[in-house]
Amino acid sequence: MIWRFGFTAGVAALALATGTASAQEEPAPARPMFQGADLGSGPWDSHTEHGPIHLELVAELERPWGMAFLPEGGMLVTERVGRLRHIDADGTLDPQPIAGLPAMYTLGIAGLKGIALHPDFADNRLVYMAYSKVDPDDEQVSTLAVMRGRWAPGAHELTDVEDIFVADTWYGAQPLPERCCGQGPAFGSYGGRLLFDPDGYLFVTSGDRNWGEQVQDPASHYGKIFRMTDEGEVPPGNPWVGMEGHEPLTWSTGHRNPLGLAYNSLTGELWESEFGPRGGDEVNRILRGGNYGWMPVTQGMHYNGQQAEGLRNVPGMIDPVLVYGPQSFNPGNLMFYTGDLLEDWLGDMLLGSFTQGLLRYDTDNTGMPIGEPERLLQEMGQRWRDVQQAPDGSIYLLTDQGEGVVLRLSPGE
Repeated sequence: MIWRFGFTAGVAALALATGTASAQEEPAPARPMFQGADLGSGPWDSHTEHGPIHLELVAELERPWGMAFLPEGGMLVTERVGRLRHIDADGTLDPQPIAGLPAMYTLGIAGLKGIALHPDFADNRLVYMAYSKVDPDDEQVSTLAVMRGRWAPGAHELTDVEDIFVADTWYGAQPLPERCCGQGPAFGSYGGRLLFDPDGYLFVTSGDRNWGEQVQDPASHYGKIFRMTDEGEVPPGNPWVGMEGHEPLTWSTGHRNPLGLAYNSLTGELWESEFGPRGGDEVNRILRGGNYGWMPVTQGMHYNGQQAEGLRNVPGMIDPVLVYGPQSFNPGNLMFYTGDLLEDWLGDMLLGSFTQGLLRYDTDNTGMPIGEPERLLQEMGQRWRDVQQAPDGSIYLLTDQGEGVVLRLSPGE
């Protein structure tokens, strides 16, 4: 079941930086899709409400998490286990990972997360990545950090590597503090999706680390979306700049585990997808200074079966546009289609999930999803982690699995 709730708009313009990419040439003969994690080599064909689509295998990776298209063609892909990989313009995966990354914490769902290229990447070659940073004095303790480094075409190592942001969410020391509601382990809920806007400001999602009581503290870094300069500094226009007791990097608050972040270039708005507790997964339109309710307000159930204090229409809190439940939907990243290759999808919202395939929503002229979604690729049995539009208008998908894949989606015949 899916519930919908609208709210008023009003958000600064944002944008994604993109380059070019292509898939493997001379694919094997197409075969039907099938249920199961082991996909084989493909390709695969499927039918949608707007005609056939075709999928090709680009690369096989371990827990791929985020991707960024390069201006010279090809892409960089993060693997959650702590590796950065290069796929060239011909769709060939370099077997040697790119070295130079900092030490990171990779237990559970921790590790290397989102990736974004600097808006002037073609000139400065700066790559930004979010990751789970380990405390050098206690290997049980970690936090979210954003690093950047330079990468030259064909190089196997980053240079000038440095952290531009380290969250204050250092957490994991035993024994853990007393928490309510049956919350999960300390190695979860990091967030970690990155996005640059057209003014060159960087948006960073930060999860609650399964310590939700911290989120409504306006000074903390738990459960926030941040807006910062490319150096990690506070930019003009952030909503809480100069307010005592408030973190000035914060753009919005009240998030549990925001793992998707997308810009709708047709409306100039920022959108986010977010893991709720048991059920209560969300899609939100992000407003400057908005509070999205976590932890006192959620339409899911806490893990111990306890009901939240509030469900919806709570003063001062913004209800989600879409809510999924009562079972967990487990959303991946989301995007809005703006290309020419799949022209019938223009303006549509695509949302990956771990349990219900790739959802395609029609949208109205304000960018709001309308009607029931079309569920695509559900029969493939994959956990769809990331979905991104390539410069040529095709769509690239990552699967969050030990034997994960990069796939390219294009029109079928």
